[in-house]
Amino acid sequence: MLAAVLVAVILAAVATAATLLVTRDAEAGDTQAGREDVMAQTEQFMLRMGSYGPDLLDDSGAMPDYREKVKEVITPKFAASFDKEAGAAEQLVAQAGVARVPDVFATGVASLDADSARTLVAGSFTDSYTIKGKTVPQEPIPFRIEVSLVKIDGEWLVDDFSPVTAGGAVPESGNPVPTPSQTPSTEGKQ
Repeated sequence: MLAAVLVAVILAAVATAATLLVTRDAEAGDTQAGREDVMAQTEQFMLRMGSYGPDLLDDSGAMPDYREKVKEVITPKFAASFDKEAGAAEQLVAQAGVARVPDVFATGVASLDADSARTLVAGSFTDSYTIKGKTVPQEPIPFRIEVSLVKIDGEWLVDDFSPVTAGGAVPESGNPVPTPSQTPSTEGKQ
């Protein structure tokens, strides 16, 4: 009788240990999958937000496809402020023929829980201008940005972003993401 009870206790302990190991491994897999999801969404946001040019302009001087692609990866709350900023980009594209191409070097997860995350992304934007019918490329502009994401209806969406700089200083322009706002340099490019 004692042997049967001892065997039952050992089997129960083994079953409990196996359940705990399987649960821990599943949670670790969920955490890694969550990290990969937020990093992928962060990269998509930077690629979509940072990719524009004259080819996206419609007859009214707007970039509706650009706005739509960015809005697919951001929250409705963030979309309201994005619309205001997109107008500035549209104006630069229409008036100066500005084109921007992003290059994402790396993304990482700063924090992650069930419905919110903060990621870090580094890369550069390369702008070009059209001057006298000629495309003039500019030097790449590096960026390091912290992105806030929230999970809405099972999908990670960007809710905000801010610059990450040495010493916590904001770039001179005051813009978290550099935007071409000055007359392009044409020195030596005549």
